Amino acid sequence: MTQWPEVAQQGGLGYVHAMDREGLNEGAAATSNRDGDDATHFGFRAVGTSEKASLVRGVFDQVASRYDLMNDLMSLGVHRLWKAALLDALAPRPHMRLLDMAGGTGDIACRFLARLPQNGKGAGKGVTDSVATDSDATDSGVIVCDANAAMMKVGRARALDRGIVSGLSWVCGDAEAIPLPERSMDAYTIAFGLRNVTHPGAALGEAYRVLKPGGRFLCLEFSHVVLPVLDRLYDMYSFNVIPALGGAVTGDAEGYRYLVESIRRFPTQEALADDMREAGFERVSYRNLSGGIAALHSGWRI
Repeated sequence: MTQWPEVAQQGGLGYVHAMDREGLNEGAAATSNRDGDDATHFGFRAVGTSEKASLVRGVFDQVASRYDLMNDLMSLGVHRLWKAALLDALAPRPHMRLLDMAGGTGDIACRFLARLPQNGKGAGKGVTDSVATDSDATDSGVIVCDANAAMMKVGRARALDRGIVSGLSWVCGDAEAIPLPERSMDAYTIAFGLRNVTHPGAALGEAYRVLKPGGRFLCLEFSHVVLPVLDRLYDMYSFNVIPALGGAVTGDAEGYRYLVESIRRFPTQEALADDMREAGFERVSYRNLSGGIAALHSGWRI
C-alpha cells in the first residue's frame, strides 16, 4: 500500500520536495501522458515544451514577493471575491483533506483553514480570523503543492506570521506528476495556475487520479469575457495597464505581459469543461465571474 510522502516538520509546517517522491504511486508518471509534441506556447511566443516550465518559473521567481499585492492592484481587489466564491463552492468541513495546486502563496489554503468550523462557529470567516487547530478540525488539512519554491517560501512565511502552525503542509511538485497517492484527497483546487502548466490535460488527469471517489475539483482561472463592450475595455486595460503596472511594482513588465497573453491563449469556458469531461470528471459546470474575466469550473470524481 502506497504511503504518504514523508513530511519534515519545520516550525509546525510540513515541507517535502518533489525529488523525495520515490516509492509513491507510479500512476502519477503514467497519467502525465506527455504527447511527445516538442512545441508549446509561452504567452504568444512559441517555445519548446522543455522550456516552458523554466520560463514560467522565472516569471514567478521574479514576482513572488509582490504577487498578492499585484493581484490586488490588477483586479482592484476583486480577486478576493472570486476566491471567496471558490471557498463558498468548496464548503470546507471537518475531516476534509484539500490539495491546493499552484497555491504557493498559501492564500487559498489559509482561507480554507479559516473557514473550518470552530466550536460551532467560524464558517465563512475571513483569513484574518483565528484558524482551527488539530483538535478543532480533527484530520482536516491542506497540502499546498507548487512547482515554484520561491512562491512557497513567501507563502510559508505568511502562514507563520498568521500563527498557522498546524493543518498545512508544503510540497514542491509538478501538476503533471503530483507526488501523492491516487484516491487520497477529498478536494483539489487550483486558482490561476492551470494556464501556466505545459500540458493542462495531463494536469487534469492527475487531479482526477489523486481525488477520492466523490471528490471535488475546482478551478478558478482567468477566462474569456462574455459581455459586449466589456471585452474591448478589458483588452485595452490588460495590454496597456497591467504590464506597465507590473513593471512599476515588481520590475518585471514582461512577466505581466506573459500573464495577459497566457489568458488570451487559455481555452474558452466550454472548451475547458470538455477537457475536464475527457479527464473523467462528471457533473461538470462553470460559473462566469465578473462577466467572464474569471470563471469557476467544477467537476466531480464519481
